[in-house]
Amino acid sequence: MKRFIGRGGRQFRYGEKGFTLMELLVVIAILGIIAAVVVLYIGVFLGRGKEEAANTEAHQVQTAIIAYMEDNSQSTFNGIVGPNTSAGPEPYLLNPTLLQARYIAVNATLVGAVPEPGSKWTDCDFMSGTWDCP
Repeated sequence: MKRFIGRGGRQFRYGEKGFTLMELLVVIAILGIIAAVVVLYIGVFLGRGKEEAANTEAHQVQTAIIAYMEDNSQSTFNGIVGPNTSAGPEPYLLNPTLLQARYIAVNATLVGAVPEPGSKWTDCDFMSGTWDCP
């Protein structure tokens, strides 16, 4: 029986050539399943990031309204806060022109929001003080 030495110093018998087709198919199937699961979770992860960013913006607007009321000795605030509005709390925001929505405040509480045309969360809904993005 002929023998030869392959890479790494391992001795092979004649006719022994490596992986079988079945072994390769099993490995490819396992890699395919892992790839499918990863792709599904990436989509969920990206959607959550957008929702968190929208909710962070709403929280910053709410904080700006409270700071505005405190500095102006007001007990309530009713109005619209958004890019290029002059409701009062805008100076308390870092850059109000970058807001992605117009927020409606009643009694100093955010009760609604309308995304700006072409904004990052035009497909999101604002309900009960928070954003919900698909």
